[in-house]
Amino acid sequence: MGDDGHLIEDCIFCKILRGEIPSFKVFEDDKTFAFMDINPVNEGHALVIPKFHAENLYATPDEWFGPTLSTVRRVATAVNAVVQPEGINLLQANGPGAKQSVFHLHMHIIPRSATDGATMNWDLVPGDMDAIGELAKKITAAIE
Repeated sequence: MGDDGHLIEDCIFCKILRGEIPSFKVFEDDKTFAFMDINPVNEGHALVIPKFHAENLYATPDEWFGPTLSTVRRVATAVNAVVQPEGINLLQANGPGAKQSVFHLHMHIIPRSATDGATMNWDLVPGDMDAIGELAKKITAAIE
């Protein structure tokens, strides 16, 4: 779906929504679709997408973003109950610097264990509190 809400031709997730590419669906409602990742980080790795084509979170209207997050919570709760991991990461990437590979908003639900070796965690290193405070003021002023 482009800005007018239509699915676009060359997006792999739009093709999944149209049924042109098979998927292992775990949930669907009028605004969202959840399915298993076929290149999982760990067992139970799932994806949630809106049924609206928007490249990333910046381009996704609230009317689609809110329901997508509600579905993320529902599916993550089910994954947690079935897989019983030590934890779950939610991952949503925007742009090449964040390693976004499919340019249709999507949220990864990734079951985790402390010893799985997945490298999306980082060490806690205190930052410059004055610089953080100044940046917080700038970000607050930019919120629409």
